[in-house]
Amino acid sequence: MTTLRIGIQTGYWSRRPPAGIVGALQQAEAAGLDSVWTAEAYGSDAFTPLAWWGSHTRSLRLGTGIAQMSARTPTATAMQALTLDHLSGGRFVLGLGASGPQVVEGWYGQPYRKPLARTREYIDIVRQVIAREHPVTFDGEFYRLPLPDDAPGATGLGKALRSTVHPVRPEIPIVLAAQGPKNVALAAEIADGWMAGFYAPRTDAEHRELLAEGFARRADERSRPEDFEVAATVPVVVRDDLESAADVVRPHIALYAGGMGAKEANFHKASLDRLGYAEVTDEVQRLYLEGRKEDAARAVPTELVEEIALVGPAAKVRADLARWEDTAMTTLLVQGDAASAAALLG
Repeated sequence: MTTLRIGIQTGYWSRRPPAGIVGALQQAEAAGLDSVWTAEAYGSDAFTPLAWWGSHTRSLRLGTGIAQMSARTPTATAMQALTLDHLSGGRFVLGLGASGPQVVEGWYGQPYRKPLARTREYIDIVRQVIAREHPVTFDGEFYRLPLPDDAPGATGLGKALRSTVHPVRPEIPIVLAAQGPKNVALAAEIADGWMAGFYAPRTDAEHRELLAEGFARRADERSRPEDFEVAATVPVVVRDDLESAADVVRPHIALYAGGMGAKEANFHKASLDRLGYAEVTDEVQRLYLEGRKEDAARAVPTELVEEIALVGPAAKVRADLARWEDTAMTTLLVQGDAASAAALLG
């Protein structure tokens, strides 16, 4: 059995919730599944499914992968984290991310500027709420608690408050989603884990260098670097034929390289570019933005698919898994069906 913890990344849904997921999670939990993670974009949210599905499981860690920071104030996010941690008996993991300017400014109506500095302030406030050591106060560039009396629209009646809910744990693990080099280092500095996008074993040395840079700035009171979680979503498709398995993943790569973000600010494409596929992703993005989504998917080479996914016959998938076991990754989040997760757990 793999030394990696295996989780399932359910992502977000479009028209309706995934069918049969409760039973699938229960079976996978019995087989040794570590965790289930949810996501959000501009439809289903990340917290509600975990409450529902978590009530039908006993030991699975329940992670948001990720909750978008601009969707909620830091105190609102901390409230949801405290609530879910209580309901699950201390199984919750708070995965946070900045998302991108299209969603942040287009859906939430919030400015995207200085995402790293905003992230620092956000996590600081969340930790204050969860620790519950004193009423929450903060005087930052982006967040000010209580709201100053002279702030536009303020009544002057704001008061520093402490959560009425006592935490199950003094800290709830915070995993920071990051793709750019500075953001990866920031995760190692201020969070309890890093959620990677398009993690390729070939670039593991670069990832370790960025993490080490952040660990060098890490405050003494933070958890030890050796306890730091590195989680990454890895598409897993088990098929007897390699190309048919890769065909399942190609549209996913085309979507993220071509359509998940503005042409000038697509962080997913930038991650693939850093793997050496800039020429390929330029063509994929061009085709996708022209509305030729099927052509964009066909333009994704099998070589790229195999860099960031586990595809092919079951024996090949299990053999290829060894490449990830030798990396800094500690938790592999399966993007695929229950049978795909079972192939790694067996």
